[in-house]
Amino acid sequence: MPESSNEPTKETLRRGFAAMEPRRQRQIASKGGKAAHESGRAHEFTPEEARSAGRKGGERVSTDRAHMAAIGRKGGERVSTDRAHMAAIGRTGGKSRTKRSDGSGGPAVTGAA
Repeated sequence: MPESSNEPTKETLRRGFAAMEPRRQRQIASKGGKAAHESGRAHEFTPEEARSAGRKGGERVSTDRAHMAAIGRKGGERVSTDRAHMAAIGRTGGKSRTKRSDGSGGPAVTGAA
């Protein structure tokens, strides 16, 4: 008799941690993280390491032009539903309501690049 297609194969058979419910996996992982911190073995990022990691992630995601276009469209759709905001932009002729540090009418610069 041929083997049923519903039978688990070596490739699909999940054991141990992989077979657990995601909620249970998170509970176990959380305990491991807490234990590592309590014993002093966990890595804690310095502010500079965190900035570097964030910068690297931002550079990586910004190379995905399709993703950036999608989030830009989503932001544009969101802001255009705010009628009061759109009216305020219309009253100023599309000019920014804030001034840049160089005196131009573009968006204000909040941090160094």
